[in-house]
Order: sequence, then C-alpha cells, then structure tokens
Amino acid sequence: MAVYTEVSFAQAAGLMEHLQLGHLRTLEGCSGGIENTNYFATTDRGDFVLTLFERLTFAQLPFYLRLMKHLAQSGVSVPEPAADALGNLVHPLQGKPAAVVNRLRGACELQPGPAHCAQVGAAMAHMHLAGQSFGMAQAHLRGLAWWNETVPLVLPHTSTAQAALLQSELAHHNALAGTPEWAALPRGTIHADLFRDNVMFETMPDGTPRLGGFFDFYFAGVDTLLFDLAVALNDWCVQLPQASTDAQRSHAFLAAYLTVRPLTPQERRLLPDALRAAALRFWISRLWDWHLPRQASVLQPHDPGRFEAALRQRIAHPLTMEQLAL
Repeated sequence: MAVYTEVSFAQAAGLMEHLQLGHLRTLEGCSGGIENTNYFATTDRGDFVLTLFERLTFAQLPFYLRLMKHLAQSGVSVPEPAADALGNLVHPLQGKPAAVVNRLRGACELQPGPAHCAQVGAAMAHMHLAGQSFGMAQAHLRGLAWWNETVPLVLPHTSTAQAALLQSELAHHNALAGTPEWAALPRGTIHADLFRDNVMFETMPDGTPRLGGFFDFYFAGVDTLLFDLAVALNDWCVQLPQASTDAQRSHAFLAAYLTVRPLTPQERRLLPDALRAAALRFWISRLWDWHLPRQASVLQPHDPGRFEAALRQRIAHPLTMEQLAL
C-alpha cells in the first residue's frame, strides 16, 4: 500500500454514503506496499479499506473484484467488495477507479510459526478449489511475459554477477515453460502475492492464532496453482534475512495444503523449479520498484536483495517433497 493520489475526507465520505456504508468518522492513509493508493476508513457501520488503483484500469478491475466476491461467497475468508445500487464494484474517484472492501479482523503475523503456516496452507488450498468455479479469466499479468519485458529494463542497474543470474534464470524458465510437463500442471485463478503482510490473524483468548483472512488480490490471474504455492512457501517458510528453508514451517504448510488439495505427480516433481520461478518474479519486481520508482507521498519500496538471496538459495539447496517426507 502507498498514497499516490490524495483523497479528501469529503470525497471519501461521499463515496461511503453512495455505497450505503454509513457516515465516515476517520480516514487514514496506508504506508505499506507499493502498487495502489490505500486508506483505512471507519464509518458508523464498520471498518473498511478504500483503494484507488494506480495501474489497473476500469476494464481490468472487474476480474479482481468479482473474484474476491466469488471467494467470499464461497466461504473463503477474503474482503468482500461493496456494490452500489446498480451492482457496480468499481467506482470513479479522483479520475481513477476505486473500490471499498470490508477490513479484515486481526493483524499481520510477521514472525509466523508452524501453526500460522498450517492455517495459511489449508486456506490457500480451499481458495484454489473455490477458484475453479469462478466464471471469469484473466492472464497473470506478472507472469513470464512480464519477466521477459522487465528484465532488460533492470539489467543496467545490476552488477555483472546479478545480470548473469537474471539472464540465465530467465532462460531456464522460458525453456521450462515450453515443456509438456509444465504445460500439464493444474491451472486456475491464483492470488500470486500471498505474503505475510497480506494475511490477517486474530489471537484467541488461549493465545492460539486464528486466520482472519487473505487480502490484496490485485496481482491475481490465471496461472499454475503450483506457482501460487511456491510464492507463499518462499515467504512463509524461510528464515530471514538469509532466505534459507525452514523445514518445520514448510512441512506444516505443505501438509495442511495437501489435506485439502493433493498435488499431482508433475507438481511434486516441479516444486523446486516453481520455487525458483517465484523467487525470480519478486526479485525482478523489486529491482524495478527500487531503481525505477514512481512518485508517492507515502512509499516504502522493498529491498530486492531478499529475493536475490532467495533465488540463490533455491538453486543451491532445492526443496523437494521427498526432503519433507510428504
């Protein structure tokens, strides 16, 4: 989240009343993330998140918002977009598309343990199954085609060793994408960005965590389900900052996922490659955001070094299903 476009209290209040969400009491800009303008809004009817989309268009947004509504109505814990009287989920504000969703309860867990990972793994599998019945389709916009377009833009900002790794790894995944085995992987609608800061947990009276839900679906698209799983494993199940695998958390995450959606033989074999692909994707995007940033009044770009380290770890020490005895 960030603030690129300033929204006044009066403008936000007008939108809340238009959506019959009550009278606005507080409005606060959010500083996390990098893609969109986000505000926390509280009315006399509840807590909401107001998002203005800086890159996604009016034409693109129905896919993401309808997906969230579909998942919410399928029993997956995600924010549900608010519709106006005509059923529209995208609303114009400051000349840009905007949406309002209910704010999930709880807080992000930046130091997850196996119990957190198990709940996220099971919920991700349920999300993947629910997504199979979603009636809309859109390509994953940060997939391989975007990597091929973006790597040439970031190469001038990298060292010789980094450039060599980027180019060799990109060649590896272009070749892999053309194989029958990769083509046979199960596909569907994926979140594509399920990091620790996109998941909420509540702490129960006995101190145990309870999943509050997933949010920030604005990278979602149709891709391999295995890639989505790999993105999550690369964040939830590694020791930071060195990005080495945490076997206990990886086992908890994968075991819980598998109880809901077993992996195919191809998925099990290609997990190490998917983990490399997920690390590469976020290294590229963080290099792009770090070296070619947009202007924002509140912005905290992420250090790309984390995913360079993750990629090197995944190449040097592949995580296989056999290592976890799953």
